[in-house]
Amino acid sequence: MAKKKPGFAFEQSLAELEALVEKMESGELSLEQSLQAFEQGVTLTRECQQALTQAQQKVELLVEREQQLIREPFEPTDNE
Repeated sequence: MAKKKPGFAFEQSLAELEALVEKMESGELSLEQSLQAFEQGVTLTRECQQALTQAQQKVELLVEREQQLIREPFEPTDNE
């Protein structure tokens, strides 16, 4: 899995993705512009998904057991 680019701003990328979707839904783009917007959207989607996956992997629960802190992997529940 490729690493995210340095200085990756998740919120900014998500906003760019939303703007692309709005442009594409407006119907004002040519076919070529739509294809370019789609390609850019796929790239942004992959980068955002990768950032979310990495963040989830970093989240850990610390549980105190016998005066020791034990790291346990974060297991999201269905409602998260």
